[in-house]
Amino acid sequence: MSFDQLSSVESGGGGSGGGGRRSNNGAYSDDPEFSRLSQGLMNQLFHLQGNMSKLRSDISLLGTKRDNPRLRERVSAVLEESTVQFKEVGEGVKKIQAWSDVTPTQKYSQQKLSRELKTALAEFQSLQRTALEKQRASVSAAKSALDHESAGEAGASGHHGEQLQLQQQEQVHLAAQDEVDFQDALITEREEEIRHIEEGVSDLNVLFQQVAQIVGEQGEQLQTIETNAVNVRDDTRGADIELRTAARYQKNARSKACCLLLVLAVIMTIVLLAVFLG
Repeated sequence: MSFDQLSSVESGGGGSGGGGRRSNNGAYSDDPEFSRLSQGLMNQLFHLQGNMSKLRSDISLLGTKRDNPRLRERVSAVLEESTVQFKEVGEGVKKIQAWSDVTPTQKYSQQKLSRELKTALAEFQSLQRTALEKQRASVSAAKSALDHESAGEAGASGHHGEQLQLQQQEQVHLAAQDEVDFQDALITEREEEIRHIEEGVSDLNVLFQQVAQIVGEQGEQLQTIETNAVNVRDDTRGADIELRTAARYQKNARSKACCLLLVLAVIMTIVLLAVFLG
């Protein structure tokens, strides 16, 4: 889902803020715009999980015998693509969290999306750091090898004074210089890749902090809801006990009243018999 789609969703349904809409039969149902946006974000997160699985496999090959420029190019491209997609999902989750008058189902979707994004971000940031460490180690090793090779050539130039040997050495030097230039270009390219990864790490650190804050606020809300539920449960139990006690007292009172009425009836009967018979 692109930013244009998110904007259209916001202008079409999110901006009005209705958490639910009345259907033809008069019952309320979840906002279809909300459902479409949340489902699109979940699909993007699923796609990102697939990217991270491939990325994990490729990063494990960096620095090994199977390392090659094509592999590094693929790792760099997937890292950059995933960074952009995480930013898009982050914007979408922010819009979801800002939705007003949400139903319980939508509230659950908000919480699930923020938790899923936080987990995926943490995993991706770990992959970023691993790739960054391996890229830096590769650049350091390449620079060290290049410096060692240059020092070896400088040391060898003073041992030969004959013309033929100088010509041969010059040819070797030219060929070696081409290799040095090539290695310099590779080092520059890898340093550029490192800068891109570092920028992505910085950008996603900000997003991760924002998502962590959202998840923390939701945790506080859940804690409040749980506390209220416990209080309601305790109050309900207390009220039930009081009602049972009151019912027992009322039952005892009715029994006593019945006994009293029976005694009064017997007395009245005796009095009436005494009057009539007397």
